Amino acid sequence: MAAVPVIHPDNQRTQPMTVERTLAILKPDCVRKNLIGEVIRRIQEAGFRICALKMVKLSRQEAEGLYAVHQSRPFFEELTTFMSSGPCVPIVLEKENAVADYRTLIGATDPAEAAEGTIRRDFADSKGENIVHGSDSAENGRIESNYFFPEHVIVANA
Repeated sequence: MAAVPVIHPDNQRTQPMTVERTLAILKPDCVRKNLIGEVIRRIQEAGFRICALKMVKLSRQEAEGLYAVHQSRPFFEELTTFMSSGPCVPIVLEKENAVADYRTLIGATDPAEAAEGTIRRDFADSKGENIVHGSDSAENGRIESNYFFPEHVIVANA
């Protein structure tokens, strides 16, 4: 993303801000618990702008493709089974420092280790069923976003 110059009220130009994109996925447990609206409310209240959003039901093959980077990890089978178990909601988010800010908002993967007030601490049942996905880098956010949304669709909604 391009850096956006910021002009403060005193007309002094500051360092450019870098707006990032990240992918959030409201996982099948989030949908099953009817928490879509509450989680999106928290995301928007934290200053994120939604650039693309839809509800999908991933096939097992699609879940394996999305999480291919984890194929050799012991949790891959459980993760891909869970992610294909019901509908989920991928959302492209945009904000300055989006990746780090979103990961702070959702909390640690294990809800027992997540900070008070985070989405996972408040709503997740376990490390395996933890309500939301968040990209771990801006580059992976772009790759993961394009898994669900062609670039021209994201741009059209920006």
